[in-house]
This record gives sequence, C-alpha cells and structure tokens, in this order.
Amino acid sequence: MPADLTIQAEVPPSRIPELTALMRTAWWMSDRTPAEVARLLEHSDLVISVTLADRLVGFARVLTDFTHIALVLDVIVDESHRGSGLGAALLDAVVNHPELAPVRSVELVCQPELIPFYRRWGFTDQVGSSTLMRRTADARLTSC
Repeated sequence: MPADLTIQAEVPPSRIPELTALMRTAWWMSDRTPAEVARLLEHSDLVISVTLADRLVGFARVLTDFTHIALVLDVIVDESHRGSGLGAALLDAVVNHPELAPVRSVELVCQPELIPFYRRWGFTDQVGSSTLMRRTADARLTSC
C-alpha cells in the first residue's frame, strides 16, 4: 500500500463535501446532500474512511448492535482507484475492526458482480431461505 494511505474510523466534518461528492458517483447515492451525509455519519455506529494523498477515496459504514448483527453499508472506492487494493484495505478495516469482533453475523447487500470480491472475507450469498425485502419510495432501489 502507498505510504500516503490513511485508514481511519472517522470522517471529519471538513470532509463531508468530499464524501458527498464520492457518494454521488454511485447510482444508489447519487442524490445525497451534505446535510444527509452529515446525518448518516452521526447516526452510523462505525465509519471507515480511506484517504490517499490527503484525498478521500474510500468509505464504508456499519450499523450494529455490537453483539448479534452488523450491517455494512455504502461501501465505495473512487472509480480511479478501483482494482488497486484500496477496496481490500477498506474491507479489511471493516471486518477486522475490534468492536465488530464479538458480532455473530456481519451482513451486506451488493450487486451480483461484486459477490466474488466479498467472498474473500467469508461473505456468502447462501443465506438459507432469507429474502431481502424493502419498503422504499426510491424507485432506483427496486428496479432491475
């Protein structure tokens, strides 16, 4: 990994515009505002940010009870850095975070093409008879 790579369990308020811009590059987050991003940071149980050369290039957040379940959300790496190992460093920081060690089940939702990437950390799409269900007013989240 590059010497100027920083992974930390926070996103300083000064980086909210930068995080908002990064999020807007993903179809499911393309309409997020800085105020919404500030609010989701405030109400997430764990956040991980990746900076390279003092530029925010990766992010993930977790909602959890710190015992039974943790849900990994909004995993994103700047498009220009995908395939460089930054995503792997980000996921390593998430799944190896000490506060998640006692959690029984760490879960996430991903697009089918990312299943092989997440399998490297033991994630599986074999979830028994469970089915993801959603109630939303955002048509982007229910269309194929």
